[in-house]
Amino acid sequence: MSEHVMVCEVGPRDGLQMAKSVMPTEAKCAWIGALAASGLREIEVGSFVPAKLIPQMADTDAVVRFSRGIPGLTVVALAPNLRGAEAALAAGAHRISIPVSVSEGHSRANLNRSPDEQVAVVAKIVAWMREAGDKAEIEVACSTAFGCSIDGAVPEHAVVRIASALAEAGVSQIALADTVGYANPAQIKSVVRAVRAEIGPVLRGLHLHDTMGLGIANALAGLEAGIRDFDSALAGLGGCPFAPGASGNIVTEDLVFMLESMGFETGIDLAKLIAARGLLHAGLPAEPMHGQLAKAGIPRTFQKAA
Repeated sequence: MSEHVMVCEVGPRDGLQMAKSVMPTEAKCAWIGALAASGLREIEVGSFVPAKLIPQMADTDAVVRFSRGIPGLTVVALAPNLRGAEAALAAGAHRISIPVSVSEGHSRANLNRSPDEQVAVVAKIVAWMREAGDKAEIEVACSTAFGCSIDGAVPEHAVVRIASALAEAGVSQIALADTVGYANPAQIKSVVRAVRAEIGPVLRGLHLHDTMGLGIANALAGLEAGIRDFDSALAGLGGCPFAPGASGNIVTEDLVFMLESMGFETGIDLAKLIAARGLLHAGLPAEPMHGQLAKAGIPRTFQKAA
């Protein structure tokens, strides 16, 4: 059997938060259903943030509750603080993703807190969940782990320090996020190895953007460094409203094509994944859609991993 790689679709959260219009809830749920039907087993369906800040996420409670009804799907929701975590658990999210910026500038812009203050928030959420006896997982995405459009270069030792503090706080898993898409393959390998040397298997995944056109190359570098869990977005949607210049996530279709072509198993049907683009376009007809596979079509040489 081929080695499995987990692909978490983040389009309904990271993708839609930058959309110029709001996708209707019914259309959003239909799209998530189609994504799950393609074989995606993890989907980040929304974020529990104030609707006045990100109106595209105003219906996250309803979307989480709908998604909970999809058999076999791990429902992920982002929450920046304890109030958001409480709402995510009440709605039924299986995993809560909490952002912690490594760079000071992005942390202040995104959360109005320093990185260390946000680490303390995470520790409080972990303690609260343990007291409550809830079994939902807590994942932390170390944002701007490879560079920041506000502060510039982010030292590797700063990433290791924040990841180590989060592991000590007791989070279930940590992902390294190239929030603004500035990373290169050599940097990906170096930072992954440095963080893993410090925290071991708590480092689980990579969240990559394609601002400089290196997103898929960076995913390959992550694979070579031992990462087997990646975030991506259908049609390459996404970006960060608090990170100037950040563009979309790596394209789910292109990532799955690369993985399966290399012999990794994802459990995802490429034809069904491409078909799900139709529901995305119907819900957000003015939004640009990216991806080389959808443009070229599945080649006749493609063989799905066994």
